[in-house]
Amino acid sequence: MDPMGSHKIMARVFVALSLWMLPGCGDSAQPSSAGSSVLQATEGESNRAPVDRARVVEEQTIGPRTVDLTIQSPAMGDKTKVRLLLPKHWAASHRKWPVLYLLHGCCDDYTSWTRETDVAALTEDLDVLVVMPEAGRAGWFSDWWNQGKGGPPRWETFHLVELREILEHGYRAGPRRAIAGLSMGGLGALTYAARHPGMFRAAATFSGVVDTQFDGGPEFVQSTISNAGEDPLALWGAPVAQRAIWQAHNPMDLAHRLLGIPLYVACGNGEPGPLDPPGRGTDSGEHLFNQMNTELVQRLRELGADATINLYGPGTHSWPYWQRELHSSFPILMRAIGVEGS
Repeated sequence: MDPMGSHKIMARVFVALSLWMLPGCGDSAQPSSAGSSVLQATEGESNRAPVDRARVVEEQTIGPRTVDLTIQSPAMGDKTKVRLLLPKHWAASHRKWPVLYLLHGCCDDYTSWTRETDVAALTEDLDVLVVMPEAGRAGWFSDWWNQGKGGPPRWETFHLVELREILEHGYRAGPRRAIAGLSMGGLGALTYAARHPGMFRAAATFSGVVDTQFDGGPEFVQSTISNAGEDPLALWGAPVAQRAIWQAHNPMDLAHRLLGIPLYVACGNGEPGPLDPPGRGTDSGEHLFNQMNTELVQRLRELGADATINLYGPGTHSWPYWQRELHSSFPILMRAIGVEGS
């Protein structure tokens, strides 16, 4: 074997194994030209109605507007949590409410957005229902392949079929939806919007893992799953043998399906920035994701997408930047779903 080739392989593996510990996580090749056929392996699976209906088995009030739901989910084969921020006048009105989905990153959970940001204060006086669902430590916003057998976990079905039904029937969620996510959740926001045209009116990604086919990308994704104690081949299969499934959940490959809605794409370059503490070193994870996002931005521009871009230079893979980008993207997200006063 070429020694230089061996060193490159080892470097990619090292990056993948080291990045899973990042908060929120955990030049690329050009996207596939397979077009819409890239979805044939899995498209439509999350639109199948489950045999048994999901149901809320517990509702816990956490604060004046904050409610945690425990949902018995056939798609998950277990109970799964969701946090809601209800509009201030939710109880006094019978109207339908616009919805903002906020997706968390790898190795975190459904409480992260209210724990780490001021989203409760940001939305306090707005007529919007904020939905923050559990997505697993490394669930990757997908119905898992499971060696072709399917079955739990089916995150996409849980989020977009079961949870959506519960929100619409029990919490007066309306049809106007926007979605945003960070890191792994950035992938989720773009893939959900791309795979389900018309479901979301705007999508935003902050430091998103937006190209799983990027050099070292498959190793990174699989390392997060391994470190969560799961079989890395259970998600989308092997990167080569099941390439079509990987592409069907990859924002870079799905970029052409994001035309027609406002997008917001933000990422730092991994160098310490204005929101980092003194002495913070270079963040190799954010550097990698910056390369992914740079290539995605180029692709979106080639396609003529309605995309607001903020590749803001110095900044690490950390919450102060994601809070800032939530605020920066917020007017775009709210305008798309008709919420005034943002």
